[in-house]
Amino acid sequence: MKRIICFLVVAVMAAAVALAAPKTKYLDAKNLTLVGKLMPGTPNPYHRIDTIRYKGFDKKELLQVREAAGMSIAFKTNSRNIKVACNFGEVERPRNSMGIAAYGFDLYIKKDGQWRWAGSGARPYESLSNPLSLVTNMDGTEHECLLYLPLFAEINQLMIGIDEDATIDPSPIPFRHRIAIFGSSYTHGTSTSRAGMTYPAQFCRATGLQLLGLGCSGHSMLQPYFAEALADVDADAFIFDGFSNPSAKLIKERLFPFIERIQKSHPGKPLIFQQTIDREYCTFNTARAKSEAEKKAMAEKMMAEAMTKYKDVYFIHPNATSDNHEASVDGIHPSDYGYTLWARSIIPQVTAILAKYGIK
Repeated sequence: MKRIICFLVVAVMAAAVALAAPKTKYLDAKNLTLVGKLMPGTPNPYHRIDTIRYKGFDKKELLQVREAAGMSIAFKTNSRNIKVACNFGEVERPRNSMGIAAYGFDLYIKKDGQWRWAGSGARPYESLSNPLSLVTNMDGTEHECLLYLPLFAEINQLMIGIDEDATIDPSPIPFRHRIAIFGSSYTHGTSTSRAGMTYPAQFCRATGLQLLGLGCSGHSMLQPYFAEALADVDADAFIFDGFSNPSAKLIKERLFPFIERIQKSHPGKPLIFQQTIDREYCTFNTARAKSEAEKKAMAEKMMAEAMTKYKDVYFIHPNATSDNHEASVDGIHPSDYGYTLWARSIIPQVTAILAKYGIK
């Protein structure tokens, strides 16, 4: 009898909690503010490049430029609970990145003037379209939110879930200017635990400057067709992680034509190139150490010539290596902390250059 009574009490309490839980309504995120969007007017708002208009990409690149990496949704809501429900297109499952980063969502909320992490997660791969709860039991006052989109997934439709009696509205873009950044897996965010920990995302939150991300893992090799697309981007400045993927030979062949194509459409705008970072796998692998040294030496040589040959071209040196050399995931890609070091290392260099052009 006692067991039956206890069971009934538990059942009644569970039913009461269920009744008390607010119902959820969903709104299409396309009606909110898209931050970090490289090119407006793409048929799918979450694609970074219109692959019908621009040609030359290989099969992998066609997927990468359709992925939502580098973008986020800005909105304000007084909901106590925030969920997402996503209709995905193609989805990658990289071995060296967490699922939360690859096909999950990462929510930040502003508190005391600072962007603070609020919640992140990913559904199991087999049930990606099911609703995902990101934060619960907030205080019911209005909050300014920034939802980072997955790094290795194509989004067809994204719905934001809030309490039935709550409101949600688009926020202004929380960052200033439009600064395009094209790069490798580093810029794409490979090996981060979540999308808000890429070095461009950390740079934006730290400086208030908006980066328009075009990280293409393994495929940032100064290709002319990427230059064609970037030449049409409405941007105040450009940053390139362009020496991490190509060989020394490709750097020598492609750098100057790449610069000239961008400058043809954007005269007088700063083009900031980053040297590639040190890779921990070079410590004991002599072949890889030799290849990396050759790339770096060629980048140094060519950039020294470029800064003499062209106006408004700059070369900076990032650092993603910790003092104890423990900030790498796979010997190539930094950990979250390594990307934090990267962002911190380039902020003073980049902001000093941009300030010369009134970009502050």
